[in-house]
Amino acid sequence: MTQIPQPPVWDARPPDALAVGYGGFWIRVVAYIVDGILLNIVFGVLSVVMGVSLMPTRFSNMDSVDALTSMGQLQLVSLVVTWLYFALLESSARGATVGKMIFGLRVVTDQGNRLSFLHATGRFFAKFISAIILCIGFIMVAFTDRKRGLHDIIASTLVIKAR
Repeated sequence: MTQIPQPPVWDARPPDALAVGYGGFWIRVVAYIVDGILLNIVFGVLSVVMGVSLMPTRFSNMDSVDALTSMGQLQLVSLVVTWLYFALLESSARGATVGKMIFGLRVVTDQGNRLSFLHATGRFFAKFISAIILCIGFIMVAFTDRKRGLHDIIASTLVIKAR
C-alpha cells in the first residue's frame, strides 16, 4: 500500500517556541476600568484647579454661558490628557498603561515591536471608531483569533501578555 505524502508545513517553527498569549476581552475591560479610575481622579483635580463645578449650573454662582465655556474647556483638556496618557504610556519602554501593567499586558505592533508615539496616537483615535459603532469594535476582542479589536486592526497592534 502506498502512502499519501503529507502536505508541506509552511510554518516550520516548533509548536511552543514563540508562543504568545494575547490579552483577552475581560482582562482588557478591567485594565481599562483601572485606567478610567486614575483618569477620573486627575479630571476631578483639574476641575477644581480650573474652577469648574461639576454640579448643574442652577446651583453654581456662574452664569450659564460661563459654565458652558468652562465645561467645554474641561472637556478639551480631558481629551488631551486622556490622549497623552494612552499614547505616552503605550509608546513608552513598558508599552502599557497603568491598568495594563497591573495585569501584565503590553501593546505592541503586529510584528511585536514597540509602538512609536505616532502609532500609539493612531491607536487611541481609532478607538473612537470602535466606540461609535455601538462598541462593536471593542466587542470584537472576544471573538477574533489574536484578540484584536477594530482599533487594533486599524492600527496594526496587538495586546500581548508580557508575563
